[in-house]
Formats: sequence, C-alpha cells, structure tokens
Amino acid sequence: MAGVLKWLVLAMGAACVAIGAFHFALGIGSVPGEGAAGATVDSRERFYGAVFLGYGLAWLWAARRSPIPSAAVRLLAGIFLLGGVGRLLSMAVHGPPQGFQTVLAVLELALPPVYFWLAAADERQAARPAGPAGAVRAERDEAL
Repeated sequence: MAGVLKWLVLAMGAACVAIGAFHFALGIGSVPGEGAAGATVDSRERFYGAVFLGYGLAWLWAARRSPIPSAAVRLLAGIFLLGGVGRLLSMAVHGPPQGFQTVLAVLELALPPVYFWLAAADERQAARPAGPAGAVRAERDEAL
C-alpha cells in the first residue's frame, strides 16, 4: 500500500503542477467557454493557476518525505475534496457546467477518500520491524 500511496501522491503533485502552470500561462484561454470573459477573469485565472501550481508542489514535497506524512496527505486531500464540494455548490446554484468540469468534479469527490484510506500506509510500513519478511515487503513496495 505504501508504494501505491507514493505513486498516487507523486501523480497528484505532477498533475496539479502541470494544470496550474497551464492555467497560469494561458489565463482564460485555458478554460473552455471563457474566451470573452475579459481582463478581470483572466487575472483571477492566472492567480488561481499559480496557487494550484503551489498546491501541486506541496503534494510533491509530501511525496519526497520518508515516510510520507499522513497529516499532509489528509490535509491536501481535504483541500481537493473541498474543491469538489465547491463545484457541487456551483452546479446547485448555476446548473451543470461544461462537460469536462463535471468529470473534474467526479475526480475531486472520488479521489480524496482513497487518499484518506491510504494516508498512513507509508508511516505504518516504516514502523514495521525490518526482519526478512519486512525486507521482502519493502523491496516489493519500492518496485511499485
């Protein structure tokens, strides 16, 4: 499980950095249907892109710790879940968004429980005694 957690935390970090950089660089051009929104929305989009890039760097920071800190994983996953709840609130107030935004909402609501479940996997593995069985398990998890 520790190997799965490591892979998921790295993947989340890399994806968030890439998405944040994309939105920072392209502004409203990065959001379907927002091309005519104007300078205020472009400014906000680029600001949020920078924040999301930083959020991704926080995931990467967590992935590079040994063991991966469960508190950091839970906090970052909770923030991601809050973003999904925000999308649900928007849907309730304004109706359904562009289709890709709905897909993102599903991911933002589905992935956090997985992270919550796996959050302490690396810490549990690090706490295990390093006997022969533990060494074999560690080698298998590192291969993941």
